[in-house]
Amino acid sequence: MSLLGTTALLFEAPGDLELASQKRIWALARETQAWPEVRESVPGMNNLMLTFVRPPRNMSALQELETRLHEAWAAAVELPIEGRVIELPVVYGGEGGPHMADVVSHTGLSVEEIVALHSAPTYPVYALGSHPGYCYLGGMDPRIATPRRKVPVLSIPGGAVSIGGAQTGVSASAGPSGWNTIGSTAMSFFDPLQNPPALLQPGDMIRFRVERIVK
Repeated sequence: MSLLGTTALLFEAPGDLELASQKRIWALARETQAWPEVRESVPGMNNLMLTFVRPPRNMSALQELETRLHEAWAAAVELPIEGRVIELPVVYGGEGGPHMADVVSHTGLSVEEIVALHSAPTYPVYALGSHPGYCYLGGMDPRIATPRRKVPVLSIPGGAVSIGGAQTGVSASAGPSGWNTIGSTAMSFFDPLQNPPALLQPGDMIRFRVERIVK
């Protein structure tokens, strides 16, 4: 557990990042949201951020809160959120996938093999973060895992489908990125006029449908 300034803290779950552990994070988020001193309980990737209405005022209160969190984590049971399955049409390669060649070079696989492996799973949405509407996904095939770029790209467009390490994701808006962009989708992931503004929520699932491959 670590403090984030004076009004928030981060609880990091022990163990590896996997769906079973993430479901316990969802359960812990739901429980702690009802604690009177908590303003917001935000699940992340294998962690939980709490912001406070009334932050702990001394070390004793902080230690008591830490004990409550650890006890709640130990008692947490996987929360099986039955979310929606969203299909995203993806154009792989070409101008919208400028780093496909780097993934080919790192993995030793062909473009067709990378696309087949990337589009095969149904990816669970673990958490939202990084920027509004962005989803952290689990379930990518480790055979296409590719390290993040040594020099980040200053801006990638919204809808960019990328690989970073053992994860894949879709940019919800334009911005800098150190991930390897292999394709693009026209789907919109965030609209401040909608309720909720983010298209996807933890527990939803994503399927990447191959629209076409551009070489």
